[in-house]
Amino acid sequence: MDPHISIEREFRSQGFEGWLLGCDEVGRGPLAGPATVACVAFPIDIDWHDPFYALLDDSKKLTEKKRRAIVPEIELRAAAFSVIDITPREIDERNILQACLWGMKRASLAVISALNSPENKDFHILVDGNKTIPNFDYSQTAFIKGDARSLSIAAASILAKVHRDDLMVAYDRQYPGYGFAKNVGYPTAAHRAALAELGPTPIHRQSFHVKK
Repeated sequence: MDPHISIEREFRSQGFEGWLLGCDEVGRGPLAGPATVACVAFPIDIDWHDPFYALLDDSKKLTEKKRRAIVPEIELRAAAFSVIDITPREIDERNILQACLWGMKRASLAVISALNSPENKDFHILVDGNKTIPNFDYSQTAFIKGDARSLSIAAASILAKVHRDDLMVAYDRQYPGYGFAKNVGYPTAAHRAALAELGPTPIHRQSFHVKK
């Protein structure tokens, strides 16, 4: 992504001098495992000429190798970031959309707290998608395909994706037979066949109709 035409650059060109926080999630569609939300705030005085920022993009467009190489660079440059898992039970209780928005709220508040300015309202939350976070005191804007337009949303998508993939690899060892390391919980034919044979695990989402 060209940082010079990013959403962040547009906000700065319009005179916004506060913190910009980008939020994104991964794992809406899987039958098993959490949804993972991340929030990233890059420095207000971001170096637009740093070649690193041109590497940022929607995590789905990047190879696993590139995502993993980018993660430590995000963590190095971010003023603050947060990664939060939304459990299958929380998804079942709230529904996937509301659970993800609730997760974005928690992740945003964690970043705001890390910036040591909980009373400062000079924050703007950039949310990937077409829904903003309900019942939230901070200004925010939703951007369709924001992970391809915003540096901080793209960074959040990468952090969330790598974190969740690693978690599903760990679950594959805990619950063998479902192929979690490969399908990361998504409803592949092999995953559905395993469900039919073995039944659901504790990390399957009951609201996604994963009955044996």
